[in-house]
Amino acid sequence: MRTMMKLCAVLMMGMFMNNAAMAADPENIVLIETKYGTIVAELFPEKAPNHVARIKELARKKFYDGVLFHRVIDGFMAQTGDPTGTGTGNSDLPDLKAEFNDMRHERGVLSMARSGNPNSANSQFFIMLEAAPHLDRQYTAFGRVVSGMEFVDKIKKGDAASNGSVQNPDKMISVRVAADVQKTDPAPKAN
Repeated sequence: MRTMMKLCAVLMMGMFMNNAAMAADPENIVLIETKYGTIVAELFPEKAPNHVARIKELARKKFYDGVLFHRVIDGFMAQTGDPTGTGTGNSDLPDLKAEFNDMRHERGVLSMARSGNPNSANSQFFIMLEAAPHLDRQYTAFGRVVSGMEFVDKIKKGDAASNGSVQNPDKMISVRVAADVQKTDPAPKAN
């Protein structure tokens, strides 16, 4: 089963490479495995080099494996990256300085979550379900879903009255840098 998942991820990446961007660098592609399927996202180090480096570092440490989508607001975004699942946790790495850029917060964009302090991004990020221009140049956008947005749409939504808090939330089974998929052990098996 693990070999099959690895093969599927590599094939998906190949389809993306052939159809969307022949020049895409597997070092800047992440594969987010969910129970619904694999979300393929391209990272943009030229827009947010430190944020992209952080996402890849945490993926390589398998930090994101099993982490919940703890806050999901229908028509807005799906947030993850908190190992505690509460919205208040982060990695043990130092917070990042903001790298606000010209990427628009459109459907499929990946952006770092933070507190009220612009320089407090750490491990949490969100995937835009719809455009939210009020976030432009206020949050550090660092990537875009290039395949699997239909799987993002299936992530369990939270209660609007509870700021998107999700009961029995979905999780990221694994997050891998595409360049590493053939070099390391495959992602954990989906339950």
